[in-house]
Amino acid sequence: MIRKSWTRFASVETTLGLWASSLRDVKRRIRPLFAQERSAANAGLFLDGLLGDERRKTGWMRAEAAGDPGPWRQQALLGRDRWDADELRDLVRDYVVEHLGDDEAVLVIDETGFLKQGKASCGVARQYTGSAGKITNCQIGVFSAYVSRHGHAFIDRALYLPKAWSDDLARLKATHVPSGVGFATKPQIAARMIARTIAAGVPFGWVAADTVYGVGSVERDLRRAGKGYVLGVDASHIFRSWDKPRRIAGSAANIAKTLEPSDWKRLSAGAGTKGPRLAAQ
Repeated sequence: MIRKSWTRFASVETTLGLWASSLRDVKRRIRPLFAQERSAANAGLFLDGLLGDERRKTGWMRAEAAGDPGPWRQQALLGRDRWDADELRDLVRDYVVEHLGDDEAVLVIDETGFLKQGKASCGVARQYTGSAGKITNCQIGVFSAYVSRHGHAFIDRALYLPKAWSDDLARLKATHVPSGVGFATKPQIAARMIARTIAAGVPFGWVAADTVYGVGSVERDLRRAGKGYVLGVDASHIFRSWDKPRRIAGSAANIAKTLEPSDWKRLSAGAGTKGPRLAAQ
């Protein structure tokens, strides 16, 4: 029993050592993003705080974990220090590919909402978010996740700006939105993310997304790039096969009605806020 316990303890020690080594490597990789050593050190402390035991990662709680008297140093990192967020995005993407890269990987595109109380946060508006399951005051972020047999991680992100924001120059300036950033639909944001991923040489075979992204140029771009895709569409979406004569033609709803019950298989998409999420395939 003592020998087994020691073996288990040694395994935990080894795992913790590997995690610590990996975290040091990450901090080393992001160091060139910062002109000052102080900013780089604050970035490292910010990562430590995010990985800490605190259930809520507020600025005060992260500061306390870092041994700071208040949240000002970490707030300065996010709001006033000069560093390139897109360059950091690319570093994260390359790190993910290095560890999880696979030619049959899937790129998953989806958005999520961040609930807000006020009106000052960039992009905040009354809009639908699956996080709450209703229209509410929130920000919306569009994300791209890399999923392979080795694991999964986010590799891209963009804040969705409603037209009420993109058309208001004073609001954009007050929230430090870069010049040249204008209105873009969520499918347009997704198309740009996919194009960036392909241009960077990221290996993947498929893209999966829900009905928000089953319209517009996403499908066309993926076909041209030779990538597979599974994109959701609404019931009124028209399908036409390329065969001559066409074997399939009509709306998604009408095509579904021609299928037999045995043609469908109900699969689980995981647990949701309102119970199991089941989908027919």
